[in-house]
Amino acid sequence: MPATGKSAQLQIRVSPAEKAAIQRAARRAGLDMSAYVLARVLPAPARRFQELTDACRDSRGARFALAELNSWLAGLGAGEIQEAVASPPHGLTPYLANYVAAMVEYACGRHDVAPPAWTRTIAPLGEPVFGSALVSLRLHLLTHSPAPFRRRNIFIDASVGDRV
Repeated sequence: MPATGKSAQLQIRVSPAEKAAIQRAARRAGLDMSAYVLARVLPAPARRFQELTDACRDSRGARFALAELNSWLAGLGAGEIQEAVASPPHGLTPYLANYVAAMVEYACGRHDVAPPAWTRTIAPLGEPVFGSALVSLRLHLLTHSPAPFRRRNIFIDASVGDRV
């Protein structure tokens, strides 16, 4: 998970034996105590979302990473989706940021839950991007793309859970 600016502190009271046990467990995991506790406290779906969106940054494998993210989002329930996508992805190109945001908006819409606020902070693409280079398909893509993708100037024929 990418590092973010940390400006708050959390303190908990533990016994000396509990502290020693946490230190040992952190050492075994190869983490410092803070990283170890955070890894245990933060929900697994949120970590998985960050891992999948981080994989999208690899330009050679972005299409496969998006497909894996698509499959994963399609399998989440309403409660899981909100938990998983609460934090924004980092370091994506404008196209990938828009694509991921559209996928998240679409997945949230399927479960009738509000998309996270970070999706509204990603400006739509200035130029349209079509899911096919075939000019003859453009009218179809313009009229059949899911709304979250159209709003972001991305025109595709499939969405979260679909396969082409």
